Amino acid sequence: MPGFEAFGEEERKHVNDVLESGVLMRYGFDGMRNGHWKAKDFETTFAQRMQSEHCQLVSSGTSALTVALASAGIGAGDEVIMPTFTFVASFESIMMLGAVPVLVDIDDTLTLDPAAVEAAITSKTRCVMPVHMCGSLADLDALQAICNKHNLILLEDACQAIGGTYKGKPLGSYGDLGCFSFDYVKTITCGEGGAVITNNKQYAINADQYQDHGHDHVGNDRGAETHPTLGYNFRISELNAAVGLAQLGKLDTFLAKQKEHYTIFRNALSEVNGVTFRRVPEGGEENYSFLNIFLPTTELAQKAHKALGEAGIDGCFYWYTNNWHYINGWEHLKDLKSLGNVPTEIRNQMQDLNTADFSASDAWMGRTISILVKMGWSKEEVQQRGATMAEAISGVLKKEYSL
Repeated sequence: MPGFEAFGEEERKHVNDVLESGVLMRYGFDGMRNGHWKAKDFETTFAQRMQSEHCQLVSSGTSALTVALASAGIGAGDEVIMPTFTFVASFESIMMLGAVPVLVDIDDTLTLDPAAVEAAITSKTRCVMPVHMCGSLADLDALQAICNKHNLILLEDACQAIGGTYKGKPLGSYGDLGCFSFDYVKTITCGEGGAVITNNKQYAINADQYQDHGHDHVGNDRGAETHPTLGYNFRISELNAAVGLAQLGKLDTFLAKQKEHYTIFRNALSEVNGVTFRRVPEGGEENYSFLNIFLPTTELAQKAHKALGEAGIDGCFYWYTNNWHYINGWEHLKDLKSLGNVPTEIRNQMQDLNTADFSASDAWMGRTISILVKMGWSKEEVQQRGATMAEAISGVLKKEYSL
């Protein structure tokens, strides 16, 4: 991770196909395309790779979440359960539709705690949105059982975990809908882009229409298309799709390299007394884009993170104090700071995030350090980084325990 480390001739070839045709838009201009339909080809190939019947490309992972929610009929006043540890896009995508994000605690998977999910369900709950953060996965069997019990939609946000699996199925394909991001720092990138996958034909039709102003895409005359429903512009361009199509062909190579480097890091840190690892649900496999470790206490995690930086190890993230990925930094959400009026449903139903008790999440996030796994390093560089990380963290723990 990320895919931009491996740009090459494949990407140039697909992009040049588009530039030579001059058709940058994914719809229309059939006679000018020279037979090139990059977005369509990407959708077909990605659906096959994700073992799903339908794929809809869109402009970003954020828009993928919004399109997925809209395709399932979620709108004003509907409640969507999401985790305290995620990216801000999770609540942004929900709130754009006038729906209400309901934040609940995570557990040692660093994803939704099923018990916290069940406790948060109300008569207005419509969807549970696990976020497979930092390359690993939520406890999908438990979450699916809850959704089945309460007749809820299970929407997997797999934006950070493409290539991970659960019981042999690709992450994103287990729930009713799955979403992916192909932004510049994802395992495969379009520069900007995203995708929605589903086996539900009606959801697929809805997603296709919603992401393109409600166009029904019937026939070959775009000007004659009808609009069965309201929509928005979340289209991907042919240029972005061209880059992603090339990257998709390299995904298995990327995953293998990530696993190789991840394993070296994990073996090195396994030797450090006091370091433990994030739980991966039984039957699941990470995509190995991050190695996620726990230190014994929040104070030790903060000291270890500082020591890693001082040792010259970049790409180590302490999310507990990060502005983008954890509830502690979301003052704009807590106070509902918006450029315009916030929908009444959100104002009336939103939990008070300034007083909510997320101590269970704090207990995990305060102890967590996530270590980015890049593909561009040599094996020797990875081994050296692993040894340096182990030495830096050991120094902190030995010093603490010797007092």
